[in-house]
Amino acid sequence: MGVSVEIVKELRQRTGAGVIACKASLERCGGNIDQACEDLKQKGLIVAQKKAQRATTQGVTECYIHNGRKVGAMVELNCETDFVARTDQFLRLAHDVAMQIAAMSPQYVSAQDIPEGTAGDPTALSLMQQPFIKDPSKTIEELVQQTIASVGENIRIRRFVRYEMGA
Repeated sequence: MGVSVEIVKELRQRTGAGVIACKASLERCGGNIDQACEDLKQKGLIVAQKKAQRATTQGVTECYIHNGRKVGAMVELNCETDFVARTDQFLRLAHDVAMQIAAMSPQYVSAQDIPEGTAGDPTALSLMQQPFIKDPSKTIEELVQQTIASVGENIRIRRFVRYEMGA
């Protein structure tokens, strides 16, 4: 079955996946763009799981200062190679994560980091579980997994800090 260029382009814009992956997914799903999105999401999750044990020794430290200069955040985002650390996609992820931290004030990177007996909603306390402020239909964890699938390397949010005036 042939898939039109317009549908491939739309799926690519919605998912951020590569052209070949989008075309193959659309062909598997009979041209249904919603099924192809879900198919790519599952494949991205599988890719992320395969790469999860790889060492992440390169990366960037990204800072975000909110308008008014009353709130700021700094995050260390790691990847496997310096090449990926310099890509626009990786730098955009680092910026978006720093902005998320400034806006939502998480306390821990993941739900596994929350000490036992800590009061509060794990979704609010854990950065990885929070809905992404730019697209609440996905979590930060899904955003990271999507980037892993796209760049082909393991990515890990190592640590972060958030500052707020008067707090």
